[in-house]
Amino acid sequence: MDRYQATKLSNIGKVHYQTAMIPTIPIQDTDYYIISRDGDRLDLLANEFYNDISYWWVIAEANDIGKGTTVIEPGIQIRIPNPILANLVELIYKAEQDR
Repeated sequence: MDRYQATKLSNIGKVHYQTAMIPTIPIQDTDYYIISRDGDRLDLLANEFYNDISYWWVIAEANDIGKGTTVIEPGIQIRIPNPILANLVELIYKAEQDR
């Protein structure tokens, strides 16, 4: 799932993507909660729970972390949204429309 699939293109000079609007990830009754351990990173958790490192940004957005790094401090509670694919595409398109 490409989080940039709904991102608008800009034709000012070179063609490039505008800043991607990341959707708010709603809390669900089926979400998992873990306590981070030494060595945990967003991409590794995405691989562990979703079998796809490209979903690291879902965990980051759900926990308001990951600004500039994928490393997670040990000992903090992390919410793992589950399931993520149910309406993720819809949330991405809505975030772009609401820009």
